[in-house]
Amino acid sequence: MMAQAKLTPLQQAEADRIAAEQARANKVQKTYSDEEKATRKERVAKAKDALSRSVGLKGAHVPPARAAIKKYLQNLNGPNQPDDAQFDALIEAPFTAPTKKRTSDRRF
Repeated sequence: MMAQAKLTPLQQAEADRIAAEQARANKVQKTYSDEEKATRKERVAKAKDALSRSVGLKGAHVPPARAAIKKYLQNLNGPNQPDDAQFDALIEAPFTAPTKKRTSDRRF
């Protein structure tokens, strides 16, 4: 058996382009049921509403929470979608301040 010769960068780029074309041609279109479409539409509306309501909020917890909502909206077509409890926590995160950590120090 002969080992495959190493491809030049130009050959590798061409092979990648051909592979991408074939993948696009063989792609199976995913269809969503009406129930899934309604759920997605409702979640998008809730996420956009939460983003618009959280614009003027202050606190260290607000920017990461807003970034998480934006990331959710960007990855709507991704395979790993949060369940209802996780989604509700994601939407409420900018509006709920994190609990303060209790310390065992008894200093005054």
